[in-house]
Amino acid sequence: MVLAKSTLFDADLQDAALLYKALGHPARLQILGYLAETKVCITGDISEELPLSRTTVNQHLSELKKAGLIQGHVNGKHTNYCLNPEKVKKLKEMSEAFLKEIDVDNLKCG
Repeated sequence: MVLAKSTLFDADLQDAALLYKALGHPARLQILGYLAETKVCITGDISEELPLSRTTVNQHLSELKKAGLIQGHVNGKHTNYCLNPEKVKKLKEMSEAFLKEIDVDNLKCG
């Protein structure tokens, strides 16, 4: 049986990769920024805030939800979307710790 290469890395790195992958598109960053700016759950069409079709926005929302960065709760015909504060906090702490390990002031290139 062939093992996925990701299994060669510890769980923390795998979690980080999943979160960073979810951030890997400008539309997803804009969605996160919009939800952070509004500070409430959004009922309605987030696609009105983006220069993308509703279907494309829904795909991006799905990726963010899969990564756990947003929560979506069905309310009748609509879904309420909001940030998942625990996961966003984890992303922030993880990013700060990761970047702190990279001492750019002492890099020797070239």
